[in-house]
Amino acid sequence: MLARRSFLRMVGGSAGLLVAAPALVGLGAGAHSRWAGRDPFSLGVASGSPASDGFVLWTRLAPDPLSADPDLPGGIEMARGDIDIIYEIATDPAMREIVRRGTATAEAAFAHSVHLEVGGLASNRPYWYRFTSGEASSRIGCARTAPAAGAPLDQLRFGFVSCSNYEEGYFSAYRHLADENPDLVFFLGDYIYEYVNPYDRVRAHSDEVEARTLPTYRNRYAQYRLDADLQRLHAVAPSLVTWDDHEIQNDYGGEWSENFDEPDVFLERRSAGYRAFYEHMPLRPSLSRPKGERMRIYDRFAYGDLAEFSLIDGRQYRSRAACYIPPDGGGFHMENDESCPERRDRTRTMLGMPQEAWLYKGLAQSKTRWNVIAQNMMMAEFAEEQKGGDLRFSTDDWNGYPESRARLLRQIEKSRVANPVVLSGDMHSFWTNDLKLDPAAPVIATEFITSSITSGCAPDYYERHLQHNPHVRFMESQKRGYASVDLTPERMTTRYQAVSDVHDPNATVATLETFVIENGRAGAVGA
Repeated sequence: MLARRSFLRMVGGSAGLLVAAPALVGLGAGAHSRWAGRDPFSLGVASGSPASDGFVLWTRLAPDPLSADPDLPGGIEMARGDIDIIYEIATDPAMREIVRRGTATAEAAFAHSVHLEVGGLASNRPYWYRFTSGEASSRIGCARTAPAAGAPLDQLRFGFVSCSNYEEGYFSAYRHLADENPDLVFFLGDYIYEYVNPYDRVRAHSDEVEARTLPTYRNRYAQYRLDADLQRLHAVAPSLVTWDDHEIQNDYGGEWSENFDEPDVFLERRSAGYRAFYEHMPLRPSLSRPKGERMRIYDRFAYGDLAEFSLIDGRQYRSRAACYIPPDGGGFHMENDESCPERRDRTRTMLGMPQEAWLYKGLAQSKTRWNVIAQNMMMAEFAEEQKGGDLRFSTDDWNGYPESRARLLRQIEKSRVANPVVLSGDMHSFWTNDLKLDPAAPVIATEFITSSITSGCAPDYYERHLQHNPHVRFMESQKRGYASVDLTPERMTTRYQAVSDVHDPNATVATLETFVIENGRAGAVGA
């Protein structure tokens, strides 16, 4: 039997790999569907939400994935209703040793997407899966169950990514991360970009309009999901996903838009964006099925005695941005305590009080060696010098919610959380930061920020402010790529992987910098 990683090296690049399905009798309407030569699995497959006995399997039926007709999402009539399809799970990559076979429902209400929660499997091992419908078969994907709670685990490899603007380049970083065969991948926001850039783009968004409605958000996700490198990454490893702003609108927060739209108008847009996100992600329907404009995505995942991951939502529940005043106070703007005393209001929250309480309780009760918070935006304080020497802070990231950040860091310190680490995105640059309550205080946790998959960064924008931020251990803003982590009981090793050129679909990759955190020692050091 081929080992998991050997098999993935052999076939991982074959986006169109189809395996003939065995005859399946009496397993639902999907066994009798006919697709007239079109591929209903054009958007690929994915797995997520790994548990010790199972995971979520995802696909979406879309024989015409970029259909412009709102009554034909993916090219399927809504009136057709739900469609049952076949799923199979095997213990071998050739799908000869089938351990589970049955029907899964592609729900018409959610653009015929499938969110199949699977349980009852063995812990800490790979499984392979596929979907079939009539004569059509999906590619084979690889999922993996987590170790049982408290079980010994010697190593874990995972990657984390963010900010993939389709128009600004190719997703070769996804391909290179897939080549590393990670056990888990974190998507930390800006999975899509809602706007259209008419200038200097490498490739265009298909409909040439800003996504604002459910049909336009659906098509944006479908276009991204058609990318072969992204499909392959989802097929080789389970993923955990959170969002940032561009899944809805640049710099929105809670129910407040960047452009001061009326809240009820904006919430209608947000509801459409959240729904499309759910339709295209391997999320647990029992937790994340949208409820109007609300949708819970924060969750916690344990990997034996080695690590616990708290995946949090930094957009949906936050307080209104500090000094949210027309015409220039919507979304991102720069403030300090003199210009905007509201920024320091102790009642303000980045996560919402219920999510804060959930996070604090989980961290305090954790018994794992490493405790990782995976989230969307830079957590470290970062002062930026303005004209005249005035130091100000972004209102859009954790710097706009300094009391919320201080509460979290004090809770980590008070609870004596073992080896706390924060993973972040959004900045379009690589960072390693010490997280402290004040400059003279000891290091409480380390923050690693990955650069973007494609989205650019203004030259030297952050570099000129580093003198005011000595807790920044490393920063590089002109390289795109991803971060890869090797975790053992003794250390966490984080590599920043930079691609050669996002304008080149065949870009190469190289390690830019490596940092190590030793068990029991706060702070990262260069390796």
